[in-house]
Amino acid sequence: MPIPTQGFPRAAAVSPRLQVVDSVDSTNAKLLRDAAVDPDGHPHLAVVVTDDQRAGRGRLDRVWAAPAGTALAISVLLRVAAVEVADRGWIPLVAGSAMRQAIAAQLPGRAVTLKWPNDVLVGEKDGGPARKISGILAEVLPSDPMAVVVGAGVNTTMETVDLPVPTATSFADQGVDVDEDRLLADYLEALRDGIAALAVGGHAAVADEIAEHCSTLGEEVSVSLPAPASEAGGDVDTTLRGVAVRLDASGGLVVQSAGVERVVNTGDVVHVR
Repeated sequence: MPIPTQGFPRAAAVSPRLQVVDSVDSTNAKLLRDAAVDPDGHPHLAVVVTDDQRAGRGRLDRVWAAPAGTALAISVLLRVAAVEVADRGWIPLVAGSAMRQAIAAQLPGRAVTLKWPNDVLVGEKDGGPARKISGILAEVLPSDPMAVVVGAGVNTTMETVDLPVPTATSFADQGVDVDEDRLLADYLEALRDGIAALAVGGHAAVADEIAEHCSTLGEEVSVSLPAPASEAGGDVDTTLRGVAVRLDASGGLVVQSAGVERVVNTGDVVHVR
């Protein structure tokens, strides 16, 4: 059965399998299911994309929802056997960096940055606070640890009144008519090249580019960390506050607090103003 690619000819030229669906519960869930059932039919850079995702999920199991037709939900299958296990923590960062590049290409004059680990923020022209336009969620295929599905949500035509929180933005909110095909094609090309660089050169090949555009570095941050389940009889959150100084070899965020450096690999980061 042919895979529909109408509306995305440039992206279809990059991906070996681009499936555009009218509506879906979750592009990540669909691609994880489909790749498990038919691995041979889902090569590296296979894509599922929709503008009507009904049950999307973000990092830390947050709900990601948008009115139909106002945002793109994109999931990409990455075959990562060539990436060293020690470098795989950089995959979400590579994906976030790729999306940052694709968004920045259509928002000239704005500061488009990466908030660790993989949110894309857009700064205001007047110097106001940066707001989130895209988020990334990476999941390993349960049946194949050498395959990762990277999901991305991008607010495209969502009007300002429909933005879920004051800290969100969209291309429409920025006054820009986005070319969705170009956005997806640019993202796929940058993601393809970033994963290839990670496989060939390790994290050193991608770290400088990511750090250059990571707005978290140098900021005072507050990080909500999950505590060990043994503490307080169950999972509780602890808070680490300090300055984000650099990325470590695993892609973790190094936070300096009270003269001590701590590596954060999982946590909810807030830039403290």
